[in-house]
Amino acid sequence: MTAAATTLKIEHLEFAVTVDAGRRVISDATIHVADGVITAVEKSEALVDLPADRVIDGRRKVATPGFLNGHLHISYAHAVRGIFPDDVQDRLAQVFLMQSAMTAEEEYVTTLLGLTEMLLTGTTTLVDPGTTRFPEATLAAYEAAGCRVMIGEHVTDRANAVNLPVYETADAIGAMQRSVASLDGRLDGRVRAWTMPFSLQVCSGELLQAAKAIADETATMMTLHHGGSMGRSGPSPTRQLADLGVLGPNVVLSHCMGLSDEEVRIIADTGATVVMCPSTVTKSGGGIAEHGRLPELLEAGVAVALGTDSVNSSNFTDLVRVMQLAATVYKDARGDTRLVPPETAVELATRTGAAALGVGDRLGAVEVGRRADIVLFDTARPQWRGLTDPVRNLVHSSSGDSVDTVIVDGRVVVDAGRATFVEDVWALIEDVERAGARIRHATGISHPTSWPII
Repeated sequence: MTAAATTLKIEHLEFAVTVDAGRRVISDATIHVADGVITAVEKSEALVDLPADRVIDGRRKVATPGFLNGHLHISYAHAVRGIFPDDVQDRLAQVFLMQSAMTAEEEYVTTLLGLTEMLLTGTTTLVDPGTTRFPEATLAAYEAAGCRVMIGEHVTDRANAVNLPVYETADAIGAMQRSVASLDGRLDGRVRAWTMPFSLQVCSGELLQAAKAIADETATMMTLHHGGSMGRSGPSPTRQLADLGVLGPNVVLSHCMGLSDEEVRIIADTGATVVMCPSTVTKSGGGIAEHGRLPELLEAGVAVALGTDSVNSSNFTDLVRVMQLAATVYKDARGDTRLVPPETAVELATRTGAAALGVGDRLGAVEVGRRADIVLFDTARPQWRGLTDPVRNLVHSSSGDSVDTVIVDGRVVVDAGRATFVEDVWALIEDVERAGARIRHATGISHPTSWPII
């Protein structure tokens, strides 16, 4: 990895989309960084004499905060990407069977390739919601890539149909305790360990209460997969979590499709937060028109982040594409163009998303005092022009493929469109594809292509 300059200056940016408290968009902007912290964000003329160890030319570039992906199963899916037809019926059962066949080395190279894709498209922080089997192996990938990660071990203590391992309740609690104790704060604090019970449906009340207690006692967070009451009878799933006492500001509920009005109120009243994955919902026919409640959650004051799930769910990790979905699907579903404007979509991937993930005090904005996680987009591309409003162009016209530079904690990890932490990307791809072939053979899982390959 490229070593961090003690001081860094990005000067003469065409625009800096700061997402700061005033939501300033600064033309001809300069950003100064010292020891991984943003120390100045101003018009270039105000900082012209400020020195730095490295100076980056920001002309024809737009700066944004680094994006936060609140739900990304990163450790297994790249090895078997694209294996499933869109209408596969038991995808999760096959997914977790293939994951169980992975070795530590395979999980390492698959994670590293996923991080490469993620960082090349501007995401600097992710939540891997519990599917990593060999965290010590994958920590080497996180160390190399230089990104931030919230990690943990997902646990269940009830039988399930998706091949998740089932623990005795005491063993599941112990696994979460060990995971938090051994992982939290690693890599100079870029790693946070959360408790990760899989879902209400496959976890007992005792296990969920223990997960929340561990998160409380260790000043960390808890996340679980969650869906609402639409189409169900009896007390809503969200009401059940509230009655168990396991909702609060350190609890992140992922997916959250099908919430009732009461459930939206419960989430808001308890201070819990939400991650939504619109790319997975649209690909799987999840019914955003009927079941999506993002506008209601935002109206209720709930902090919401965006996620991409896995590359066998949405099949990509580019949060710019997800921002565009978030900013358009509700307009179409409800016939109201006022819903989720592009500015809100950017907030979900940055400032608001950071708040949802418990890091809103230090990430999610290009603002003095925050950690220097910064993305530079190359606007000397047809899809960016003409350029009058960088926020609209970012969300509605571009993609993560136009990322030029990515900085995490003041370190340049993508430079001129190249990942600085991987010497030979093609060799890494070959390692991952060999892993995928072995896993498919070991599990016997395959699906014919719709068109013949000859």
